[in-house]
Amino acid sequence: MSQITTHVLDTSKGKPAKGITITLQQKNNTRWKKIAQGTTDADGRIGDLLSKDKELPAGVYRMVFETGEYFAKQRKKTFYPEVSILFETFDSSHYHVPLLLNPFGYSTYRGS
Repeated sequence: MSQITTHVLDTSKGKPAKGITITLQQKNNTRWKKIAQGTTDADGRIGDLLSKDKELPAGVYRMVFETGEYFAKQRKKTFYPEVSILFETFDSSHYHVPLLLNPFGYSTYRGS
């Protein structure tokens, strides 16, 4: 399993959000460096965002979810065309960053 994982649920449908492009970035001083990108599958997950043997150093990261594209494909307007979740890792543990999403709101938490 990837050290960083996510699961996106569309709470307006009560179903996983398939087809959302997600970019994982690492903060380097004042700049962001793209380190991985993927698209959610039918279960709203990306199983291989990082390779199983890739271990990230402790630091500040962000996941950028292209929610505007997702809702546009459904012909729905959204107040949040992009969702960025900043988080900090402290060690080589597994970090799960889920997103609960609808066109006019979202929430997140550290999952397991």
